[in-house]
Amino acid sequence: MQLIRGIHNIELKTQFSRQGCVLTIGNFDGVHLGHGRVIEALVSQAQKKGVASAVMVFEPQPQELFSPSTAPARLTRLRDKYVLLKRLGVDYLICVNFNRKFANLTATDFVEQLLVNKLNIKHLIIGDDFHFGKNRLGNFSMLQNAGKEFNFSVSDTASYKLEDCRISSTEIRKALVRGDLAEAEKMLGRPYAIIGRVFHGDKRGRELGFPTANILLKRRVSPVSGVYVVKVNTPKVQYSGVANIGKRPTIDGVRQQLEVHIFDFNQSIYGEIIEVQLLRKLRDEIKFASITELTEQIAIDCNNARNVLLSITENQPH
Repeated sequence: MQLIRGIHNIELKTQFSRQGCVLTIGNFDGVHLGHGRVIEALVSQAQKKGVASAVMVFEPQPQELFSPSTAPARLTRLRDKYVLLKRLGVDYLICVNFNRKFANLTATDFVEQLLVNKLNIKHLIIGDDFHFGKNRLGNFSMLQNAGKEFNFSVSDTASYKLEDCRISSTEIRKALVRGDLAEAEKMLGRPYAIIGRVFHGDKRGRELGFPTANILLKRRVSPVSGVYVVKVNTPKVQYSGVANIGKRPTIDGVRQQLEVHIFDFNQSIYGEIIEVQLLRKLRDEIKFASITELTEQIAIDCNNARNVLLSITENQPH
């Protein structure tokens, strides 16, 4: 899958002008089972028409631009979306810089300049509540009329939704906040995970006897916080461990990050991209009175995590 960052780069991809594409537009936050059905339809339609499949997302998400103080926590960053959409067989991920200039693009220009002239769309899959363009004047009905004029078809994402199953990014977020990882997993179709590049931290975990691989959660307030039992997928092997997500209040941390202590592991993975799957929440993040108390609690957390992992293994079907 190819990532196109910025609409100015679309012109460099001659496949669009030559063949066209089947497109869907949205946040796709979480890339959950409901999104998966839409992407399945997208890829299928593209294959039938012999064109590329493309997903358009916005960075930042519109609500993060217009109402940053009330925008919900992200389930997935762009990196996560890229990995998950690639697994689903999408050909192109188009990331549009959602700024004031783009937001002021008229609905007509959005359709003619972007969808028709740049992307040469043949079919569009979109929610019937989708609004776009300056003052949100563009809607589903307008797209249908434009399709008749510019020779592309439009279908509603509702026709691909799972029956009798309420799945949304909002509901997943709620499940994660209350620590119900099992419910979140049902809606996602996989364990909730954070994907990121391991960076050099302050080595405080190593000083305490529990070295960690750290992922900085920049530009995102995670919907989860606390201490978790995790599985860690490195480029080659899956490991188990215990992770803390938060700001490390005991040692005056200020940046939100994920720190994972990988069991029975002694390798350097700085710079590598890892996937940390959250399996069970152990406790909330708290501020301890001393480093000694923190160290003692980490040892307890590790022991509890190993017991949870053992019980999960024992309960798996053989």
